[in-house]
Amino acid sequence: MIRRVQTENGWVRGLPAADPRITSYKGIPFADKPIGKNRWRAPQPCPDWEGELFCADFGPIAMQANCAGDPMKDIYAREWAVDATLPMSEDCLYLNVWAPADGRKNMPVYVWYFGGGLQVGNTTEMEFDGERIARRGVVVVTVGYRLNAFGFLCHPEITKAQPDAPANFGFLDQQAATRWVKRNIAAFGGDPNNITIGGQSAGGMSVCAQMTNPDNKGLFQRAIIQSGTFARPYGDRFGLFPRSMEESEQQGVRFFEALGVKTLEEARALDARTIENKSLEWPWGCWGEAVDGVFSVYPSAEWYLHPDRVICPVLLGQTSTEFMAAPDCKTDEALVKLAEDVFADRKEEFLSHFTRPATEESIFKEGNIHAIDFAIRAASVNNQKNGIDQPFYAYNFDEDIPGWDNPGTFHSVDLWFFFETLAKCWRPFTGKHYDLARNMCDYWVNFIKTGDPNGLDSQGIELPYWPRLDENKPVRMLFKDDSRPVGWELAEIEKFLIGEYLKREG
Repeated sequence: MIRRVQTENGWVRGLPAADPRITSYKGIPFADKPIGKNRWRAPQPCPDWEGELFCADFGPIAMQANCAGDPMKDIYAREWAVDATLPMSEDCLYLNVWAPADGRKNMPVYVWYFGGGLQVGNTTEMEFDGERIARRGVVVVTVGYRLNAFGFLCHPEITKAQPDAPANFGFLDQQAATRWVKRNIAAFGGDPNNITIGGQSAGGMSVCAQMTNPDNKGLFQRAIIQSGTFARPYGDRFGLFPRSMEESEQQGVRFFEALGVKTLEEARALDARTIENKSLEWPWGCWGEAVDGVFSVYPSAEWYLHPDRVICPVLLGQTSTEFMAAPDCKTDEALVKLAEDVFADRKEEFLSHFTRPATEESIFKEGNIHAIDFAIRAASVNNQKNGIDQPFYAYNFDEDIPGWDNPGTFHSVDLWFFFETLAKCWRPFTGKHYDLARNMCDYWVNFIKTGDPNGLDSQGIELPYWPRLDENKPVRMLFKDDSRPVGWELAEIEKFLIGEYLKREG
């Protein structure tokens, strides 16, 4: 069994996973420590090491708020933020590899970016165990990257000092890690020309960001976006980022003032905990993507509007009850004002989709739509309009989730399923959940291998057919008790809104 591998910086030794046919290598550095002069810089080359690096433990997690709270009050503290003592450091640029240890070569590779709003999250979370996917003949890599103010702060002095990499350091970390994978993964048995990137929530948003960067063409061959692509059906701003570079720089100026520093040199001399504490106490919103014209050439949420992006097969979807969007209106007068401001000469057509005079309750009931559903269908319509033939495979996760908290299909619960790590969860999952998780993992692995989720499952049985999304006959996969394709008809208001959105944004 292969437990020792030579990388470009030195030898690494891993450990047998729970299944000894898999070796796990945890805590491999892929860049220099982003501390001191490297704070708020693009990731720098990793220095070589002598001897053998024993990769038995995850590297420190990025600086962030400690999310391990009261499990009786916080669903995420119940689910996976369970350890308040995880080592945390600005020195966080490490990745982890799970690889079959039997000497196979040219295996497909899956590179995973975790979620957490670009503010929190880490690769040590128990649901991200890559072993079950690796058992199916895939080399799995999970990537640590900088978060919050460490990963996404901007400042005019930073821009002036390093115009080639003025912002989006967390995204640059992901890119550097994926490039490390391309250079080194053959030593672990992986195929550097068969890489899929994937992520969920902010990890899915990160996949979108990587797809928009012109330097990434050829770096990966396909993408998986889980609960990470959104659109604004009513013309409002979804979330707190991305921001323009000017907005982001001004946020950084205010932050330096709050820190009591006047220069970048002074800010880089502060200890990491001081910066993190000040970031958490100052109520200015999230740190996130800045459209800097270098890495981010346009807002990455608009990835599918741009044919110059990385064009590749994409598997994408969401859970059924997350990220709903409704008009921000409480009265009929406010709804009319929205119609005039956003839909102009088609305002009467927009208003025809609502009961009049509208009330707060009727506006919400008639105008509430799934923001991720909306984005996926807008992306599909735009692809077909522009003759882009690379496929989308869309899904909706709507499984009944057990537990005393009756959580519904809450944001991120599907992570347990496609990683097939249900046994690590406290919830009383039963046989149907394990069957569904096995099927989902099989679909994901098929897509990682070929760009098509269809084929045989891990028992050699043909999976239910998953059609690519086609606007002439739209179908997506429903994951609920089992896996089955279902027709995906849009409500009339959704059809109207998609047309207006593409006209407005495109």
